[in-house]
Amino acid sequence: MMDEKDWALFKKKLDQRTGIDLQLYKEPQMKRRISNLVTRAEMNSFVEYFDKVSRNKDDFAEFIEYLTINVSEFFRTPDKFSKLETDVIPYLLTRSSRLSIWSAGCSIGAEPYSLSIIMKEISPNVRHRILATDLDIDILSKARKGIYVDNELKSMRPDRRTKYFTKTPDGKFAVKPEIKSAVEFKRHNLLKDPFEKGFDLILCRNVVIYFTEEAKDMLYAHFFESLKPGGILFVGATEAILNFRRLGYTSYQPFFYQKPIK
Repeated sequence: MMDEKDWALFKKKLDQRTGIDLQLYKEPQMKRRISNLVTRAEMNSFVEYFDKVSRNKDDFAEFIEYLTINVSEFFRTPDKFSKLETDVIPYLLTRSSRLSIWSAGCSIGAEPYSLSIIMKEISPNVRHRILATDLDIDILSKARKGIYVDNELKSMRPDRRTKYFTKTPDGKFAVKPEIKSAVEFKRHNLLKDPFEKGFDLILCRNVVIYFTEEAKDMLYAHFFESLKPGGILFVGATEAILNFRRLGYTSYQPFFYQKPIK
């Protein structure tokens, strides 16, 4: 029976198994998403569904991927990536010759590899640091492999696809070692784990859609502390930070927020 007691026990089990604390997510939306899964599986309760998928590694991985919304592609929202490439990164390079970049909630790895391509072209002789983190271990495994289908490359210029990918026998696209080796992947829970500091650029895009406002504020405050003075936070096209001034940021341009230079 899907009642409050059942929901509370489901949340507890999920947190204990994965570290995902649904208290920090918007409850109506997450409850509705998970209810749909329970109904489709013809289960009678959240806990019954959780116990069922927990018994199968692949089913559980699919459930977590659904829960954490791992949808991504290379150069997602090309107009914003163009701003990043032609304005933001060149500006940051005037402040530091070696950038430290964090792709937070990197999903399948398309975003950090897009960054690796940009840095290869803009600053080819420097080893910049690109950290890519995600909560989902299975998604990180896919990211590390660096193999993609055509649809995940749809926003990429054809010349880049040719230059930085190798076609696999089954028609997929493998990231070349020179791009792959520039990215460091780690598991990280944005809502629980400590944050590294000293970043020039942080990207957190299409990650916070189901976070509560309190969780978002906490996250953006942590990012603020993780940025160097003058560093920039890049958020998703539907995730403008309306209270950025209260959190200490200035607006660099739409969807790019800067930690003030001391």
